[in-house]
Amino acid sequence: MPEVTTVELHRLLSPQRIKLRLRAKDKTDLLNKMVDLLKDAPEVIDLEAVRKAIFEREEMMSTGVGKGLALPHAKTPAVSDTMVALATLEEPVDFDAIDNEPVQIVFLLVGPPEARSLHIRLLSRISRLMNRQAFREQLLKAETPADVIRLFKEFEEQLT
Repeated sequence: MPEVTTVELHRLLSPQRIKLRLRAKDKTDLLNKMVDLLKDAPEVIDLEAVRKAIFEREEMMSTGVGKGLALPHAKTPAVSDTMVALATLEEPVDFDAIDNEPVQIVFLLVGPPEARSLHIRLLSRISRLMNRQAFREQLLKAETPADVIRLFKEFEEQLT
């Protein structure tokens, strides 16, 4: 993948990998459902290897980063390109977050090992957007995947 100076999340999001008002009974169920959103993506070489990488990363330290956000992520040769999935939850789920608050927004990021620099830039950009309370509130109110992508585009244009 060629180096990009600005990473635009709204270009990585696709309607089929956005789930609004997802129901999950616990953290494990939630992570499994997030990985399942990648199921038919052509970039996925081995879905079960992606699942394993996500769970292994989560065992090292919770990716519940606070403010109701979980950012599960992994680098794995089980994908050919960087991909994302996003869900808002019907009911908050305990995720062992650093602020001990349950999560309502989950942003999954998976990329191949050689895309390390892109991976880091994407995590940073996601964090910058999610730190904005107005963005989180509007995201939770989104009615359709198209609304979510539009919201990302609008708020990304405000980032400098």
